[in-house]
Amino acid sequence: MNDDAYILVLNCGSSSIKFGLFATGAGGPPRQPAWNGKVQGIGGPAPDFGASSVPVAPVVLDARRPYPAALEVIRGHVLQWLAGRRIAAVAHRVVHGGSRYFAPVRIDARVLDDLQALVPLAPLHQPFALEAMRILLAEQPGLPQVACFDTAFHHTVPRVEQMLPLPYTAWERGLRRYGFHGLSYEYMAVALAERHGDAARGRTLVAHLGSGASLCAMQGLRSVATTMGFSALDGLMMGTRTGALDPGAVIYLMEIEKLTLAQVGHVLYHESGLLGVSGLSSDPRALLAREGDGSAEGERARMALALYVRRIVREIGALVAVLGGLDLLVFTAGIGEHSTALRGRVCAALGYLGVALDDAANASHAPVISTAASAVRVGVEPTNEEWIAARHAAAILRLPVG
Repeated sequence: MNDDAYILVLNCGSSSIKFGLFATGAGGPPRQPAWNGKVQGIGGPAPDFGASSVPVAPVVLDARRPYPAALEVIRGHVLQWLAGRRIAAVAHRVVHGGSRYFAPVRIDARVLDDLQALVPLAPLHQPFALEAMRILLAEQPGLPQVACFDTAFHHTVPRVEQMLPLPYTAWERGLRRYGFHGLSYEYMAVALAERHGDAARGRTLVAHLGSGASLCAMQGLRSVATTMGFSALDGLMMGTRTGALDPGAVIYLMEIEKLTLAQVGHVLYHESGLLGVSGLSSDPRALLAREGDGSAEGERARMALALYVRRIVREIGALVAVLGGLDLLVFTAGIGEHSTALRGRVCAALGYLGVALDDAANASHAPVISTAASAVRVGVEPTNEEWIAARHAAAILRLPVG
């Protein structure tokens, strides 16, 4: 590892690929990437590429194989930016590690086969990360690749939190609550200790609110409970996902409305959440702009946002009960970091806990948005999953081979 080498981090979703290049050298990769960007709109009519020093520009992707084509776009831009410098390793965010993988692992054919079996548990992300791994493994077999798992951080939750109320044989087959967004929460464990000191080591609750959303209860900066469970479909209402749902509703959709398994899966993952309830958008910004316009669509937008906030507040209450109280509440990810309105609505419903919000601090997305008199400190902290993945890759490469 040297100053002329970089770790490439790939975060692959169904319609976008984010990347970051992290320098290597003494002390490990710096917290911010030397260069980063993404291809978005993969599979849609107008994909584009943008990076920190390149304006967003349209790209043409082969409609027969848009995902490999998007990876090729990133590869071309990365090689141009590197200008002869080398990539020492590629780190991948992998949503699901199953019951076998609790730590980052060097990727080979056997690991790929293991992870392929977990695709049904994370269909929005897992297959696309695996496709990127396979392409790189075929084209550059000597380039080290490291899988970093979103489930790993939650390995510390007690067994009672992991178990599902199914026959015990289900546990023996690996059906359990895994938890997700672990790379984000792992970064929070680092950043919150730096910013909040001992307060972060007490009863802490982190709200990762993005297109996917979850909560994580921490004590001593370790996960003790989380809202996502066996799959990334559980817990909070999300952009297009239901979150926790009465399984009887699924049975009804299949038995009475005669939806196939594939159709039900599509409804739960792609047609529900904010998009499904509002009928307008999965983006809270679009719904906030419509909720007060007096139209029928505006009323649906209002109800979607009200349900979204209610589900967050309900799950916070459950995790506060598990923690036995609350010292620190932190918002992160796209919505958590940037939506003044939704943070305000959630905190307004937590007045019973003694939460008191500083409106000016909230409006400016300050690191601390609660008042000095608040019984619970409330913060906003940008997440940094890519740096955590780069740091894991660097650690793996320092291990002796064989």
